[in-house]
Amino acid sequence: MQRVLDVATMRKSDAETIRGGISGRELMWRAARGVFESYPWQGRVAIVCGSGNNAGDGFALALLLTDAKIDCTLFLLSERFSADGAYYYGKCKEIGVKVSAFSQKGDFSEYTEIVDCIFGTGFRGDAEGLAADAIQAINQSNKTVISVDINSGLNGDNGCSSLCVRSHLTVSVGFYKNGHFLNQAKDMIQRHINVDIGIGLHGACRYLLEARDVANILKPRLQNSHKGDYGYVSILGGCTQYSGAVKLANLSCAALRSGCGVAQLIVPQSLAVSVSPYLLESTLALLPDKDGQMCFDPAALDRVLEKQKALAIGMGWGNSPQNQPILTYILQNYAIPLVIDADGLNTLAKTDLLLLKQTKCRVLLTPHAKEMERLSGIPIAQIIQDPIGIAERFAKEYGVTLLLKGATTVITDGERTYLVDRGCAGMATAGSGDVLSGILVGLLGYAECTPLTAACGAYIAGRAGELAQDDVNPISMTASDTVSHIVAAITEIIKENSCC
Repeated sequence: MQRVLDVATMRKSDAETIRGGISGRELMWRAARGVFESYPWQGRVAIVCGSGNNAGDGFALALLLTDAKIDCTLFLLSERFSADGAYYYGKCKEIGVKVSAFSQKGDFSEYTEIVDCIFGTGFRGDAEGLAADAIQAINQSNKTVISVDINSGLNGDNGCSSLCVRSHLTVSVGFYKNGHFLNQAKDMIQRHINVDIGIGLHGACRYLLEARDVANILKPRLQNSHKGDYGYVSILGGCTQYSGAVKLANLSCAALRSGCGVAQLIVPQSLAVSVSPYLLESTLALLPDKDGQMCFDPAALDRVLEKQKALAIGMGWGNSPQNQPILTYILQNYAIPLVIDADGLNTLAKTDLLLLKQTKCRVLLTPHAKEMERLSGIPIAQIIQDPIGIAERFAKEYGVTLLLKGATTVITDGERTYLVDRGCAGMATAGSGDVLSGILVGLLGYAECTPLTAACGAYIAGRAGELAQDDVNPISMTASDTVSHIVAAITEIIKENSCC
């Protein structure tokens, strides 16, 4: 599990480390060495430097490249340097490192690799002037691009940008930052690694989930066990308008593939004929309905939810006025893990959210940004600017675990926050969120309802999607492709852990 910091915490940690006796100059040298050792340099190197410490990392890197007999040139956007940067720039001048002022018509055709040292993680706003020209020239160069600490122009806290460097490799220094993962970051960073340079953590952090963390949830199973040991779970949803029989069957299949003992699909009575042919290992429970939509019937709910270990609600549920009393009844009368997704979230948004504070259920909400806007009343534009902070505050206020879906998913209970960067463009299709809910409720059949379990579910769904995209393509991929790759994802996770 990797630690991920916001920019303010990174700045404080850096300052406290320097105060503790490691000089900024030494940290800069360590950062440059980390970058130098992170890539197999093969030709002439252009190092594009702005001002400040990010440029200083570039100057120190030039010294290391020159010492290794690798030809490099410093392209300067500014003659303003930080004190530590000025020191290493002076050293470059002393040993004859080539220096050139970057011009608007910057030409990198003679170089094999370009190192981006224009802006650091503290950058805010929009790249303008010569910096914007340099970023565009780098992006148009068709050369291998290595960004130091973060891609210049990318916001270190939220991964937003109007113009930033696209890198083949980004070498984060000290700790990963939120902006390495959120919003546009995954489209701008092809691959990233972090180098530890001895900076101590001073402040709160979030955690980037890795395969070995998920493997801890997927523990070995005893031969002397039975389906009841792994939980009876239910998926409640569907209506005539959104019958999606195959999709609903996929949900129960996703739950079973995630390891629960029994998956029960709860649908309106009138959907029985259309859903039944698609259910093999799953069981089917029916609720009374009117015009293809569920009716609120407490006795019927109690019957179908008896002995259930966990419940997912809302997929393909529609917007019947009967949905609200059904959801309210469950929140008021049950004490089980409850995944609320899709139309369940839309129903919840119309309900008094105080119910979340009063319920005995361990509630897991799985909104995307638009659903989060409906729940919180916060405009999408603001959510995009601060997805982690908004998710943390909402989860803490209402006592829930919140899984905010995005290019990188944020999972939090307001106290501990996980980031999951698994997933792919092919998952931007109808039903992907539903599959995630199926996986989540499947895990909750035998795992504790915690943010970590929810994060593991997001990891499995994302990795299954990546494997599906590899086999299909990002354009033709459907949610059922993700379901069919859950087995491969879990097998990979288990094998990777056994090799560690």
